[in-house]
This record gives sequence, structure tokens and C-alpha cells, in this order.
Amino acid sequence: MTPDATTPRLIHVSAAVITDDDGRLLLVRKAGTTAFMQPGGKPEPGETPAETLARELAEEVGLRVEPDTLEPLGSFTATAANEPGFAVVADVFRVDIGDQQPIPDAEIAELRWVTAATASGLEIAPLAREYFLPA
Repeated sequence: MTPDATTPRLIHVSAAVITDDDGRLLLVRKAGTTAFMQPGGKPEPGETPAETLARELAEEVGLRVEPDTLEPLGSFTATAANEPGFAVVADVFRVDIGDQQPIPDAEIAELRWVTAATASGLEIAPLAREYFLPA
């Protein structure tokens, strides 16, 4: 099949599901954007999805995790929040951060712990909103 104007182009990423003791989901907002999304990002050449996520968590929010401790949840596709005409295909992992506290770093402007109720006034990226936002 040949791509056309109605076929979204794909961006492959790794994304984290990180929840706190109250069941809230960690979301981040990158500088210069309005949508909150799960921490994560695009792979570098030769990285596995878990290696990508471990690197991105360290760079974006200062969390240190080992790739082999990440729990794969599957691959999910949604409309890209910040890149019109694109869809994201995300390898998603549940991440246990223990007693580490995330802090915004690199391109991250803000982070929030949210549920569906507390996120009602926020712009939430389709991947997080459609699949992972807790009730």
C-alpha cells in the first residue's frame, strides 16, 4: 500500500506507565508544547525499546532504572500530540521507581501526577488519554 495524505506517518517511541502510591499517573510536558504525555522518547540507533526508555527517563526526569526491570505492557498506537499528520507507535512499559522522585530536566518543562478526574483541565496526549489515564 502506498502512503497518501490520509495515512499517518509513524513515530516509534518507548513510553512509561509510572504510578504513585495514590494510583496517579506521571505525565510530563515538553518545553514549547501544551500536551502532557507519558515520559519516554525516540530510540537511538541500536537501542532496544527498554534501553530507550531507561535512557529517556534518566535524561528527562532523573529516574534511574535498569532496562531488564521494566515490565512490557505491549505496543500501542495513537495520534501524535505534537506532530500533526503523525501517529505514535509506543512500546509501553510499567516502571517501578521505588522511592525516587522525578524532577523535570532536559526538554521537560513540567510534570504532573494525574488521574482522569484531576486531568480534566489539562491537554493530555492521545496515547495517555486513550489507554493509561487512571479513573
